[in-house]
Amino acid sequence: MSLLFYRRPDYVAKLPGPMNSTQCQVYIDRTQKHRRAIPPELSFENILQNKALPPCTLQDFMDYLVYVSHDAENLQFWIWLQAYAKRFYALPPAEQALSPPWSVVDRIQPTGNDPNQQPRTAGKSKFVLSQYEITLDQQDPSNSPNALVSTQSDKPSYISGAAQPNRSAANSVEDANAQAGLEWQSFSIQPFRSEIDRVISHYIATQSPRELNLSHKTRTTVLHALHHTTHPSAFSLVHDIVEGTLRGQSHPNFIRWSICNGNKPKVLFLRNAGIVHVVCGIILATILILSNTSRWWRLFCFPLFLVGFSIIVATYKGLCLVIHTGHSRNLRPWEQFRDGAFFRSFETDDEAALSTDEVYSMSNRDNNSKSGTFMDTFGRGNSYDHEPWVERYEKQPLLQKIFPKNIWIQNDTIRILQDRIVWQSHLWSLLVSVPLTAAIVAIPQAGVL
Repeated sequence: MSLLFYRRPDYVAKLPGPMNSTQCQVYIDRTQKHRRAIPPELSFENILQNKALPPCTLQDFMDYLVYVSHDAENLQFWIWLQAYAKRFYALPPAEQALSPPWSVVDRIQPTGNDPNQQPRTAGKSKFVLSQYEITLDQQDPSNSPNALVSTQSDKPSYISGAAQPNRSAANSVEDANAQAGLEWQSFSIQPFRSEIDRVISHYIATQSPRELNLSHKTRTTVLHALHHTTHPSAFSLVHDIVEGTLRGQSHPNFIRWSICNGNKPKVLFLRNAGIVHVVCGIILATILILSNTSRWWRLFCFPLFLVGFSIIVATYKGLCLVIHTGHSRNLRPWEQFRDGAFFRSFETDDEAALSTDEVYSMSNRDNNSKSGTFMDTFGRGNSYDHEPWVERYEKQPLLQKIFPKNIWIQNDTIRILQDRIVWQSHLWSLLVSVPLTAAIVAIPQAGVL
């Protein structure tokens, strides 16, 4: 990565309308552009394995999707599906046989009202599970307060706890099936059937709490597949679309956002300060040109230009040069009202005080203390308007929003990228300020003042 020409990952805008396989491929193609901008340490795999330190942990990724990009349902569904596939393939062969694999090329034959009619498949397909683990504390059923021992057809979920059917979920599934033209009941003896019904009511059905952005064709195809089987391959289409969106759009945007160390009020304030420096330099140069003083006094414009352009370039990339000296960042609005015990532990920039293992251990303890609502598969919707921090942040004085508390950046790779951007801003500022100052010095005196 060139020091002078390094660029953060480009912002990837959401494609209009529901997602389908074609649009998903567009996202995948775009990821090729971000390979040089995203180091391997911040790869999609490392983020999802929770191997990266703050501000790039899995919880940070979820916070970004909830509070910034507003599409956390993709990650929530993706995490559940990874865990569900592992649990399904861990079943005895006899139980797996109750839910045969589903091929996306299968054609749905006209069906009647016979609930005993066997599903007709034109072929078999293998559901490819991502080749890495999802490390979440909620995955251990022995430590999860929501994990319950259930019957053979309703195994406990490592992510969401037991799959307990309820009336609202059943009604939602019936409505979704009716819209898809499915008149008979699904096979209740298949493993995890009630959990699948809850997934449909939370993610697949229209107007569900965490409805995925699927086209009508994709939604209908998936509902037909899930009506016949609970095999993970029934989610193949949704899996490809969700993972493509996460990889090609959410992940690059998250890394781009994580590199920023200042909140929006802070960045806007500093950007205006940089503009003021440049304007003051121009005013000073104009006064000196119109006066009878020596032209060498115009060199005093150079510091104003250098500082001003450095601030403008850095803030354009979301960086505050002042707090960068301590490798810190502003607390996000939703972080400012959490328990400050952990944050106070990292207000120092003394990296030698803690080893990497100690930092990672403290980070995990902090994640455990956070509200894990958005990590729940079958939690409420992803709206955060009701959260207490929203009202408290809105009532904050403007000065507190511009100068919030800071926290030390634990991720070495993020600090390196920020250093690169800061040096880049200084170099670009130097390249602009030197010829500009030279041109000002070369202008003849007007002698008007």
